[in-house]
Amino acid sequence: MATLKRKAFATVDEYLAAQPETARIYLEQIRKLVQKMAPQAEELISYQIPAFRWKGMLLWYAGFKNHIGIYPTAATLEAFSKKLIGYRVSKGTLQLPLDQPLPQKLLAELIAYRIKINQSKEV
Repeated sequence: MATLKRKAFATVDEYLAAQPETARIYLEQIRKLVQKMAPQAEELISYQIPAFRWKGMLLWYAGFKNHIGIYPTAATLEAFSKKLIGYRVSKGTLQLPLDQPLPQKLLAELIAYRIKINQSKEV
């Protein structure tokens, strides 16, 4: 039985270029938001998806057929559980549907929280 081979992405630009247009637009908005809020963060591919690291991982994000996945750690999602009502959430994953506007304010709050948590770490 043949196994499916996933493309290995070397850069975030390469990952984004491989995404369907709708997902790519959302992913680029997330990328710009993190870059604006954490200009010191390193952008990288981790687990074959885009991520940002500053004093530890800030978050990962990925495009799918019907949603964008945001991975800001399970503890972060737990801390925001009341604000995430109405979204599909599982341990460590927040799904943002592609047929709804990107919740910029909510994402900014999640990113600010991750920055604050990482800033408090001794790395």
